[in-house]
Amino acid sequence: MHTVVVGTSGVTASDVLAVARGGARVDLSAEAVAALAASRGIVDALAAKPDPVYGVSTGFGALATRHISPDLRARLQRNIVRSHAAGMGPRVEREVVRALMFLRLKTVCSGRTGVRPEVARTMADVLNAGITPVVHAYGSLGCSGDLAPLSHCALALMGEGEAEGPDGSLRPAGELLAEHGIRPVELREKEGLALLNGTDGMLGMLIMALADLENLYKSADVTAALSLEALLGTDRVLAPELHAIRPHPGQATSAANMLAVLKGSGLTGHHQDDAPRVQDAYSVRCAPQVAGAGRDTLAHARLVAERELAAAVDNPVVLPDGRVESNGNFHGAPVAYVLDFLAIAVADLASIAERRTDRLLDKNRSHGLPPFLADDAGVDSGLMIAQYTQAALVGELKRLAVPASADSIPSSAMQEDHVSMGWSAARKLRTAVDDLTRVLAVELYAATRAVELREGLTPAPATRAVIEAVREAGVGGPGPDRYLAPDLAAAEAFVRDGRLVAAVETVTGPLG
Repeated sequence: MHTVVVGTSGVTASDVLAVARGGARVDLSAEAVAALAASRGIVDALAAKPDPVYGVSTGFGALATRHISPDLRARLQRNIVRSHAAGMGPRVEREVVRALMFLRLKTVCSGRTGVRPEVARTMADVLNAGITPVVHAYGSLGCSGDLAPLSHCALALMGEGEAEGPDGSLRPAGELLAEHGIRPVELREKEGLALLNGTDGMLGMLIMALADLENLYKSADVTAALSLEALLGTDRVLAPELHAIRPHPGQATSAANMLAVLKGSGLTGHHQDDAPRVQDAYSVRCAPQVAGAGRDTLAHARLVAERELAAAVDNPVVLPDGRVESNGNFHGAPVAYVLDFLAIAVADLASIAERRTDRLLDKNRSHGLPPFLADDAGVDSGLMIAQYTQAALVGELKRLAVPASADSIPSSAMQEDHVSMGWSAARKLRTAVDDLTRVLAVELYAATRAVELREGLTPAPATRAVIEAVREAGVGGPGPDRYLAPDLAAAEAFVRDGRLVAAVETVTGPLG
């Protein structure tokens, strides 16, 4: 099994995906262990002094004014974990929890948190055992870190709370640790706080969304090309020289992808035939501009994610010169903004895809296709209600595009008086990514059927490859009405797992 070695720096998005989704094992580098021991020595020295130091010998948040005597400090660290494990609502997904735990371990190993090496090793052991703490959907305001979600993870390290075992069953965390020979941690000064104070949940969800959206943006270029082809549109608007004079890189990439899919098509260029038209509709002609803007948004979000991956987010933090300083680096604004920005781009991409689908189904705008792509219109309804479903998804996506990061609810007796809502932005983006997948699946379903209904015209080789692959995947073609939900589910899976893009790339080579 693949192993990800965590050092003091250098963790990549691929590492996060390998651990969160691929079940990769985790190990600590010798460099990380040495850095952990060195920063712990600094914390131990401060703990021995009479002067109060935030997070080491004081309370937390609005209660930071109280100096805590040495005999109460272990209890203080346990208490912060127990009291902050206050999440509610449904459980979040296993991959989210694994990303959350791994990213906190990444920061702990930076040597900037003052956590002992044995705590970091226990974090790695829990990941390697396939133990997943129960984390709830509500409890983070995206400031002072993803507090409640991280607290539920820290609680499991202490052998408390509930967790999911490698077999998927929910059990007391202490039982699962014992079964795997993992000794619960006994937290010392600063360690409870250090396990809770990060943007790890929202960052993990951002990294996974970026991976999913890379596939979906390629998929959208493919479905847009298929719709253009089915509508007998022109591919002249995709010419590189047209996109070079408006030099947005994402736009050029989307246009090039569409042009690659359409190469060799016998359907394009018929816009001057029976019902001459000077230009295709915006939803067809401007597909690269919309998808391209989304691609550029992905590039910006990826840059923010890379910067956050390079960060050591904690408060207080152990600096290289030995100082332990309070800071505000746990504020989730940088990550929250791009999570919201992506939700806007996703909603717009889905919206333009739905407009193309509607055009394919409308006999007044489809340039010769039967109403609703039905076999016997009137007796058959065709894809009428599939488009309703798509429209409902787009409606939800527009609501999900309302930014969470524009909101703030003060907390902790006004000590934490401005928060990022980044966790909420991440949760709604995950829903948006799922909805976009379904919207593109409906367009794929309609476009492939429409192409097959263009008798006497030969589609592009890439289109033929898609149609062959999607039919093999259990997505039916033209014909009388049938139970559509299974076809749509099969189309959704075909888009989600990358088979749509893979089918095209067998002909075109790698898409951009």
